Amino acid sequence: GVAGLIPFAGLCVLVATGAASVPGAAGVAPGTALLAYGAIILSFLGGVRWGIAVAMEDQGRARREYVLSVVPALVGWGLLALPLGTALWSAAALTLALGLFDYGLTCRNDAPEWYGRLRLGLAAVATLALGIAAAFV
Repeated sequence: GVAGLIPFAGLCVLVATGAASVPGAAGVAPGTALLAYGAIILSFLGGVRWGIAVAMEDQGRARREYVLSVVPALVGWGLLALPLGTALWSAAALTLALGLFDYGLTCRNDAPEWYGRLRLGLAAVATLALGIAAAFV
């Protein structure tokens, strides 16, 4: 999970320092790359939520989780069509909200306690990176 923060931090630094493109990827703006990575991570986290729902004993309760699990991917994809600043602010808010929702899985004993703590920490750093980058766009 911590390694997954490297692109958030690195791309945030590039945006904040005004880099015109991502090193090694001429023509790819750091803010655009950060937004794309954020959308990918939102999709990944939706998949994790789906996996947790599959393991639930009460599949009636799991139905809500199945529905919620596809929302991050759809919203992340939709963010790619927004103006960059708006999209980065939105991605920051969604990343934080999803971290809190995932912590809720822990509170309801649907996920292990360590997962909730991990998700809160990772969401906080990713949210901060997205928010800082949005402020510089």
